Amino acid sequence: MKRALLYIFFLFAALNVNAQEYSNIVEKALNAAKKDSLVQAEKLFQQALKLDPSNIRNALLFTNLGTVQRRMGKSDEALKSYSLSLNITPYSVVTLLNRASLYLERNNFDKAYIDYCNVLDIDRFNKEALLFRAYINMNRREYKEARIDYNALLSEDNKNRTALIGLIILNQKEQKYREAIESVDRMIVDNPKDVSLLKIKANIEIEMNTLDLALIDLESAAKLSPNDPEIYVTCGDIYMAQKKNREAYVAYEKAVSLGTPRSELRDKLKASK
Repeated sequence: MKRALLYIFFLFAALNVNAQEYSNIVEKALNAAKKDSLVQAEKLFQQALKLDPSNIRNALLFTNLGTVQRRMGKSDEALKSYSLSLNITPYSVVTLLNRASLYLERNNFDKAYIDYCNVLDIDRFNKEALLFRAYINMNRREYKEARIDYNALLSEDNKNRTALIGLIILNQKEQKYREAIESVDRMIVDNPKDVSLLKIKANIEIEMNTLDLALIDLESAAKLSPNDPEIYVTCGDIYMAQKKNREAYVAYEKAVSLGTPRSELRDKLKASK
């Protein structure tokens, strides 16, 4: 009986020592990650995982390890770490979002889509999952599904800029130009100094072949952001479509002076001479 009690005592003592060592290593790993000492952080997380492979906290450790590996450019290892974390806690929204975004970076849209769907099964109005699932559906040309996700997000956050722009682009892709213009005009009223909105509107007007209107919006954009070379490239393209070669050449040269590589515009400059 005494031997059994002694065995239990020493067992608990050993477990306490291991638990303390585990916690110390984890703390050091987290501090190393905060200081961008990524190689050290990776080694410490791996050390903690080996020390106590059955610890329930390992789900979080695998997620942290995956994020460190991702920052190191080890995307294959990061995916494996995120997946190991999800084997322990399959309903972790944070880990699912991390893995989904990494799949997106690798252009693995199908697997990213599954993770975003799993997130939305857990958290119906998760903003990140709704936005990126809509983005994937847009790329798949599944416009109806993309619209559902954008509208779901806007039902919770009616000023969400990304969702509003997503619907504008969606309307543009479906050639619903009137709805697209009306929507972007409303956004411009609320954000009159937002150059990106003026550029979006101009691109829609180009597709509508209302080129003079597009030039007016681009001129407004240029006043707000005179050093944006993209504006002048687009102006040059419009002038070329209008057979105004001289104006196009001047616009392309302006874009070059603002940083656009001349090699990118060589053909356009030659055509506009």
